[in-house]
Parts: sequence; structure tokens; C-alpha cells
Amino acid sequence: QVRLTESGGGTVQAGGTLTLSCAPNKYMYRESYCMAWFRQAPGKEREAVAAMTTAGNRTYYADSVKGRFTIFQNTRQNTMNLLMKNLQDEDAGMYFCAADAGRDTPGWCPLRPAYKYYGQGTQVSVSS
Repeated sequence: QVRLTESGGGTVQAGGTLTLSCAPNKYMYRESYCMAWFRQAPGKEREAVAAMTTAGNRTYYADSVKGRFTIFQNTRQNTMNLLMKNLQDEDAGMYFCAADAGRDTPGWCPLRPAYKYYGQGTQVSVSS
């Protein structure tokens, strides 16, 4: 069983920057699949914002965050991270780390809830 623990959430002013981190309880980079970040605002469905292959060679972003968010991994620390710049009100919500998808489609990661494991989330708030 894979457990994912998110950290780095908090409150930031509009236009500010946050970096989220996801720490799995096992080493994730020996196998080839996808990891992703999702978010969910109150009253809205969970949506994928970014995904990447564990090989680190492919990244995918929702249109709403392209150019502002960067997903990246640290294989030595066994973490997956999300750098979020120029945060806006609509970026507020609970952010979840997800792992293990795309095994049947090497090099392509889904931006939808097709992942096997999810963390408990970390809250991001944006103040105007």
C-alpha cells in the first residue's frame, strides 16, 4: 500500500508563490508510471492541475495553470513537488498528491481521476 503525504500548503496573497511537496512512504522512481497533483475547491469537483512521468521526461498541465505552475521531482529525496507562482483566488482549495497511473500508456499521463493512490491533501488559501 502506498501512502502519500502532502505538505507546504498555507495562505498566500494574490500574486504570491507556494511550493507543495508530496512524500510517498516507498521509493516511487524504480517503476515507470505517472504522478499528479489535483485540487478541489468547496462545492467543486476535484480537478487535475499537473502530472508527470516518474522518468521525469514528460509533464502535463491543465490550461488554467500553464505558465504559472511547475511540477517537478526530487528522486534523491523521493518527493514530487508543485511550484505555484502568481497564485490567484481561483487557485485556492485542497491540493492532493496522486500516484500510479498510465502504466498502459507509457509516456502519457492522464489529467483526470485515474490514479490508484491519493494523499489526504494540503490546504491552499489565497487572500486578495
